[in-house]
Amino acid sequence: MNARLPIALTVAGSDSGGGAGIQADLKTFAALGVHGASAVTALTAQNTRGVRAIHVAPPAIVRAQIEAVLEDFDVRAIKIGMLGSAEVVEALAFSLLPLWEKVARASATDEGSAPSSALRRDPSSGQASPGHLPPQGGKGRATFVIYDPVMVASSGDALAGAGFVAAVRARLLPLVDCLTPNLAEAAALLGQAAAASEEEMTAQGRALLALGPRAVLMKGGHLAGAEAVDLLVTADGVRRFAAPRLASPNLHGTGCTLSSAIAAHIVLGAELGEAVAAAKAFVTAAIERGRGVTLGEGAGPLLPIPLR
Repeated sequence: MNARLPIALTVAGSDSGGGAGIQADLKTFAALGVHGASAVTALTAQNTRGVRAIHVAPPAIVRAQIEAVLEDFDVRAIKIGMLGSAEVVEALAFSLLPLWEKVARASATDEGSAPSSALRRDPSSGQASPGHLPPQGGKGRATFVIYDPVMVASSGDALAGAGFVAAVRARLLPLVDCLTPNLAEAAALLGQAAAASEEEMTAQGRALLALGPRAVLMKGGHLAGAEAVDLLVTADGVRRFAAPRLASPNLHGTGCTLSSAIAAHIVLGAELGEAVAAAKAFVTAAIERGRGVTLGEGAGPLLPIPLR
């Protein structure tokens, strides 16, 4: 018997406290039966009280990690988290380019156009970079890309440098199948105030959709109310996902866990809406398991894997 495990790749920062980032992603993949590969974009020195230091990985090392994994593994989903710098964003975008070259070739065969029609040249480097890209699910593209745009830690510490937002908007968003910002992240990407209602969340989701991703999951956990409401915004409309709001001091890594759970369910065969619903239920259960657990003196993480 030669079994093949479903595989997802996380491209994110390392959390020395084990609650978010690469560590949360790999725990979530494992809990859902998916093999997790990883590319570390940054090393952080942090615990439950906050972030003490950050070392962003050299872009060439980030790119080498990603390309090594993609060359050997049948990766069906890529979850992107903390990137840390504009230069790492650039490296990631070029590492993902071969996925789109496959789509461009397939689209050209189907439509009789030139294979390079989905690409443009970067004037500074001469390398190909994403231009007008085929829609999600196009022939030849088997890898789902989800991006949780981590810019600030739950402790309030900044996790991204100068020029980061501009690089994300120009280089990365057109490559993304699903963007999963919280209200502060959506506001930063748009240069607006944070949404204060579901109507404003919808409007900002549509504005982000216009920047290139094929879907935007607006996370409304910071809105007031008895429910935690997320809105999935696509070209087809808006779908609302609600769950009871759980009072817990241990919410570190919630966004990482949600996006990696969506990636895992996509790998396992779910459609996007189904994956979001299943991931939200997974996160709700993880918050419930973790809210009575003490790991340090500050805010701890939710628990993707049940206590034994």
